[in-house]
Amino acid sequence: MITGTWREVERVKKAPDPIDRHVGSRARMQRVLMKMSQEKLGEALGLTFQQIQKYEKGTNRIGASRLQQISKTLNVPPAFFFEGAPASGGETPGFAEESSSQFVVDFLSTAEGLHLNRAFARIKDPKVRKRVVELITTLADQEDIVSPHVDGE
Repeated sequence: MITGTWREVERVKKAPDPIDRHVGSRARMQRVLMKMSQEKLGEALGLTFQQIQKYEKGTNRIGASRLQQISKTLNVPPAFFFEGAPASGGETPGFAEESSSQFVVDFLSTAEGLHLNRAFARIKDPKVRKRVVELITTLADQEDIVSPHVDGE
């Protein structure tokens, strides 16, 4: 049984829906790839940068007409925002782990991922690119030894 007033119950923060978070992260990824600030996207849509932040975090759900405006502003089709979205209910079908495409989307949604991707793409020499991958793999392996990942963290 729920106790307290209705307003107190309403104040309990709900976690953002996985689909809303995914759509927001795809919007952020495309915005950053276009080197557009939250403020500039907000201006183009007649919104504040705070509203854009809420959309990108999935805190506020993006309605269909707003998603259409965002897709035009970011020069992607509306379907772009749903590519690699989690299955309904946030569950992965069967025993499959998180898909590699979702991992890539999550990585590219971070500032570090985007910067690393852009810088790596500028390296023309295949031998140098291979050495960079080897370096990062070695660093990650050393990190695993120093602080091994424990399930549930």
